[in-house]
Amino acid sequence: MNVVDSSGWLEYFANGPNASFFAPGVEGIDELIVPTITIFEVFKRILQQRSENEALQAAAAMQQGMVADLDSRIAVAAARISLDHKLPMADSIVLASARAYGAVLWTQDVDFKGLPGVRYRMKRE
Repeated sequence: MNVVDSSGWLEYFANGPNASFFAPGVEGIDELIVPTITIFEVFKRILQQRSENEALQAAAAMQQGMVADLDSRIAVAAARISLDHKLPMADSIVLASARAYGAVLWTQDVDFKGLPGVRYRMKRE
């Protein structure tokens, strides 16, 4: 199972330098878990930078995977992760979601570097 964080989705949709790194996680629909917080973050950023139509298309593409809602179990786990690793709320929810589903987290967000269960790639400009 795979979870791609918001930075990975945005990189993939923009066909950035690390897009090919995220392709297996994004394109493996049968193994893809999509936390709702990533849909929020990606939709917001694309709406801010491009257009509503492109933001809606991105959200629709993300929903081809299994959407993982934020429930109380994941919320409590995320709070612990946030304290243990000093991660912001959204990052801790994404990591808690990945762990709840036994998934690998794909990211280029340095906050996750070195954490277990994370496939990290340094962001390239």
